[in-house]
Amino acid sequence: MSNTAIILNPAAGSEQAERWRERIESIAHGCALFTTSRSGEAEALARHAAEKGVEKIVAAGGDGTINEVVNGLAGSNAALGLLPLGTVNVFAMELGLPANNLEFCWEVIQGDNMRFVDLPNANGKYFVQLAGVGLDAQVVKETSLAFKRSFGPLSYLISAAQIAAREPPRLFIESKNAAVDEASFVLVGNGRHYGGPFPFFKHAVLDDGLFDVVAFKRLGYLEIIKYLQDVVFSSDIRVPEVEYFQTPHLRITSEQDVPVELDGELVGICPVDFQIREKALRVLTPAASL
Repeated sequence: MSNTAIILNPAAGSEQAERWRERIESIAHGCALFTTSRSGEAEALARHAAEKGVEKIVAAGGDGTINEVVNGLAGSNAALGLLPLGTVNVFAMELGLPANNLEFCWEVIQGDNMRFVDLPNANGKYFVQLAGVGLDAQVVKETSLAFKRSFGPLSYLISAAQIAAREPPRLFIESKNAAVDEASFVLVGNGRHYGGPFPFFKHAVLDDGLFDVVAFKRLGYLEIIKYLQDVVFSSDIRVPEVEYFQTPHLRITSEQDVPVELDGELVGICPVDFQIREKALRVLTPAASL
């Protein structure tokens, strides 16, 4: 396994980081293990490893770590391995990898069962699971890391109360497949799950070459939160205030400075252009992963 590099983002205090490191070292004997200390370092380490010809690059952390590692190895022949740590591991869930069961996930990495999944990007920055334009990105922007750690994946529903009284932005949607051309909030999915074990994008497949888009029409933030819950817990979307469509390309513009998040990380503001590279990312998955 010398041709495997592990990139660990502890995302916690040094004591927790040391425990994770010890656990990983106990199962991954002899593998290069790098611990990050700042934002962007995982991407740089992954890029360096890919350029050196490392075959398997493992993201040990949450969805933000995976996002960085993917941006580092994109375009290379390296395969992505996952050691999901912490609370938010939506992409690992999508692939059938259990959070915090490092021994099982390490067996998957040691194997050679590979899945080729789509690699979407927004303004050239890659992501694997989802993107949000508007409400959730605004909350990511205004929510402290400590708060997110305390309340987990749905922390933004709680902290959304602080922006609920504001006027939502006007977003303009350009896509040949769009069922709506204006919205207050747009979510873009590559996989089915959003914010946790919720099959939000009901028809999403990781390798179909399509984005699954959920557009909330001209609604106030409190109404959007209500419909978010409806979408999460219903088997399909049937309310006229919410549109669901699939498309290989999407552009969202606004006359306001509307923030954009990718895999839970704030990346910039509108305009944003979404494109997809079909089956461009190799991921090590359990044999039963569909």
